[in-house]
Amino acid sequence: MELTLACTNILKQLSDLLNAIRHEDFMRPASTLSNSTVGQHVRHTLEFFLCLEKGLDEGTINYDKRMHDKLIENDKLVALSTIERIRSVVKDMYEKPLLLEVGYDVANDNFVTVETTAMRELVYNIEHAVHHMAIIKIGVREIANYIELPLDFGIAASTIRYQESVSTH
Repeated sequence: MELTLACTNILKQLSDLLNAIRHEDFMRPASTLSNSTVGQHVRHTLEFFLCLEKGLDEGTINYDKRMHDKLIENDKLVALSTIERIRSVVKDMYEKPLLLEVGYDVANDNFVTVETTAMRELVYNIEHAVHHMAIIKIGVREIANYIELPLDFGIAASTIRYQESVSTH
């Protein structure tokens, strides 16, 4: 399926980055990231997928209820293991109706529930991951410039198609 392939490719790019980055750089604050770390952005990205996994089991997804797991953001081996877990979940995903809880009121924990589907949420997670990978790329350029990221790292497929169409004219 095209969506699982797209997701697998993104997860592979993240794995390749984690295999290339020095452990200390994974946890090093980057001024270009407002002193957050590559590890924090990787953790944030992966935890959205973990919320989707939990939602597939329970029928309701709530991305606000992430774990903020310090192990994922501070230990690249834990992050790599988490990526493998997500790959396994994505590989076996199938379409099914779900509910999505969202809350935008900072004064309370009230959530609005909307209908969604597993594949729609996978699309969201892919887009969310690409967005954070673009941010991660900025941090990598500052703190780990020894890493050569793929040209398409953190760039949406639609942007790549557009750039290719412009360059051929």
